[in-house]
Amino acid sequence: MSLCILGTLAYDSIETPFEKRDNVLGGSAVYCGLAAAPFVPVELVGVIGADFEQRYLDELLGRGIGTSGVQRVPAGKTFRWSGRYESDWNTRTTLSTDLNVLVGYQPKLPTNLRKSHYVFLANAEPRVQLALLEQCDQRRFTVADTMNLWIEHARKELLQVLARVDGIVLNDEEARLLTGERNLLKAALAVRQLGPRYVLLKKGEHGAFLIGESMRFALPAYPVVEVRDPTGAGDSFAGGFMGWVASADSTEPRTLRRAMQYGTVTASYCVESFSVDGLRHVTRSKIESRMNELLELVGG
Repeated sequence: MSLCILGTLAYDSIETPFEKRDNVLGGSAVYCGLAAAPFVPVELVGVIGADFEQRYLDELLGRGIGTSGVQRVPAGKTFRWSGRYESDWNTRTTLSTDLNVLVGYQPKLPTNLRKSHYVFLANAEPRVQLALLEQCDQRRFTVADTMNLWIEHARKELLQVLARVDGIVLNDEEARLLTGERNLLKAALAVRQLGPRYVLLKKGEHGAFLIGESMRFALPAYPVVEVRDPTGAGDSFAGGFMGWVASADSTEPRTLRRAMQYGTVTASYCVESFSVDGLRHVTRSKIESRMNELLELVGG
C-alpha cells in the first residue's frame, strides 16, 4: 500500500536557542512524507514555485517519495515561513508568512493517485482539502490536520472536511476552539460528533491521545535528551502514524494504537535535529530500535 499526502512544500527560516538558518527545506507534506517513507511508498500532492530547487525533489524521490502530484508554477514563488522559538520551546513567534503559490491553489491528482486507499490531509485550507477528497473516491482511511486559522475563518468548509474523513489531528488549543469545551475528553467526544471516528490529540512533550468509539489510548512522548527544533513535530507524528497504518493495511484498534507509538518515535527523530535533518537519515531499523525502547518505557 502507498500513502497519499496533501500539504505544503516550503522554504523555512528558523531561529532557535541553538541555531538559526534561512531558506531550509520545510512544509507539512515534506515533514510528513519523510516520516512516513521508512514504512511505505509515499506520494506528495502540493504546489511549488520556480524557485524550488530540483535537488530537493530528487532527494524526496531518493527516499521513496513520489512527486507526480506536485505542481510547479513557472512564474510563481514557493510558500515561505519564518519563525522563532524561545528557550521553553512552547513559545513560537511567526515572523513572516508568504503564501505565494498557495493563493488560489487547486490540487490536480494524476490518475495513479486517484485510487489511493490511504490519504493524509496535512494542514491546508479546507477548500483545498475538499478538492482533493473530490478526486479520491477509493479511500479506505483518511485523516486530516487543521489549525486555529481555519477553525476561526473557514469553519464552514472545515466542517465539511470533518464530515468526510475518518480521523482528525488536533492539539489541545485547537480542540477547545473548535468545540468550546474546556475539558479535553469532552472536546474530543464533541469533535467525533462532527464526523470523524477518531480524534488524535497532540500534547507536545506530554504525549498524545487517541479517542474513538469504545477506544481511549494515551501515550507519552518519547523522552528526547535535547530538543533542537520542534518545527514539523506534529507533521512527523502524523507521518509515522499514517505510514504504519498504510503499511499494515489495517485500521483495527490494535493497529491504530501501534501507529500512535510509531508516530511518537518518528517525531522524536524530528525534534532532536534541526529542520528536516533528523528525518533525512532515519531508517526503519533506527525506528524499530527506538520503538523497542518506547515499549519498555510504557510496558507494551
